[in-house]
Amino acid sequence: MRSLLVRALVAALLTGLYLGLAILGGGGIDAFFSNSARTAVVVVTLALVVASLFVGGSLSSGVREDRANRWVIPVLVAIGLLGAYLPAWADREGVWRLDGDAVRWLGVALLAMGGALRLWPVAILGRRFSGLVAIQPGHELLTTGLYSRIRHPSYLGLLITALGWGLAFNTAVGVLLALLNIPPLVSRMQAEERLLSSEFGAAYDAYRAHTARLIPGVY
Repeated sequence: MRSLLVRALVAALLTGLYLGLAILGGGGIDAFFSNSARTAVVVVTLALVVASLFVGGSLSSGVREDRANRWVIPVLVAIGLLGAYLPAWADREGVWRLDGDAVRWLGVALLAMGGALRLWPVAILGRRFSGLVAIQPGHELLTTGLYSRIRHPSYLGLLITALGWGLAFNTAVGVLLALLNIPPLVSRMQAEERLLSSEFGAAYDAYRAHTARLIPGVY
């Protein structure tokens, strides 16, 4: 219970910062919530944060970690903070506007679907899922369900979530910021695959040979 309360407090602080930046960029509370799609973005975000408290995951370095890849975390955080503020600001200022409410609601839908895809693997792996590139105690190679087709479903969910957030503000600024996540995530996937290959050897190499990183038939 104490662990859950600590996680809830941290999540509340981080979510408050993230949404606060978006509301600031959008011109304040009244201006931000004057649009129903932006209001829906907040509702979906809060629902995903609450769900994340109950699906597991950790920041454990486990029994073996690739510490050289830790640089990815602050980079993704920086992109995330820019992504919180700039799309809302661009929406308010009319910068690189897209095509109206249909785009906004597409973004809301992608935000919800991407968030669910991001959390699903965490729920499956539980404590084996770490925010660090690490082998956990009792780590087993999972090759069923989502993992039977793609090796990194949670990262695909993160990219879809970022794209959905950007589109919900009806500006190409958000799309470009979502794309900025790709280079650090590719580095992250490469590091994870090297670590898993060193841990599971031929079994992981065989698994990698018949699965995609993110999108079957594409990448």
